[in-house]
Amino acid sequence: MIVAGADGCPTGWVVCRRNDDGAFDIKVVKALADACEGLSILAVDMPIGLCDTPRPGRACEAEARALLPGKASSVFPTPCRPALACLTHAEANATSKALGSGLNQQTFHLFPKLREVDDLLRANHALRHVVYEAHPELAFARMNGGRPVLSKKRKPEGRQERLDLLARHGFKCPVDRLPGAARDDILDAMAVCRTATLIASGKATRLGPLEARDRHGLAMNIWY
Repeated sequence: MIVAGADGCPTGWVVCRRNDDGAFDIKVVKALADACEGLSILAVDMPIGLCDTPRPGRACEAEARALLPGKASSVFPTPCRPALACLTHAEANATSKALGSGLNQQTFHLFPKLREVDDLLRANHALRHVVYEAHPELAFARMNGGRPVLSKKRKPEGRQERLDLLARHGFKCPVDRLPGAARDDILDAMAVCRTATLIASGKATRLGPLEARDRHGLAMNIWY
């Protein structure tokens, strides 16, 4: 069974693919659709399924933040669907605010990737059984016995702590750098690749109700 994890990067997506023999193939692809071929499961660090209003928001996000004391801010608030259609931060913020609460600049920067995943899954129903939402900090917390990894992944000690956790769970990182990607993007792609392995084996944990769906039928769950 071939699985993979994907994390957004400046030039597209870092994809960590785990083949049947357990070998890893890590590369940067421009479009997420390019990574889906031949996969049983793809765990992606990007929200899937959008509410029509910003409040109360997705249950899976609230559950994820509760599991990450000291790291809760790593779970960004997902924009509501009407805001995602906006082309400027000012417009998106005003639209979201009119529906309940504003939208920060950091979340707006995710819009191109959010739209890409949303468009892909709305157009290709078969991929809804392949592509799952994951979160690297939840993945690392699971590897760490349920305790969030509080060190900063862009600092040497934080990077090493995560590399050690990955290696301890059979995910020894085969590359140090990739053109077009930051080093922490590689770590996150590997972390959610482990989540994909757990999903494929039926051992992953789901956050949010199984029946949680948005207006287009997209699941609103985070897996780890």
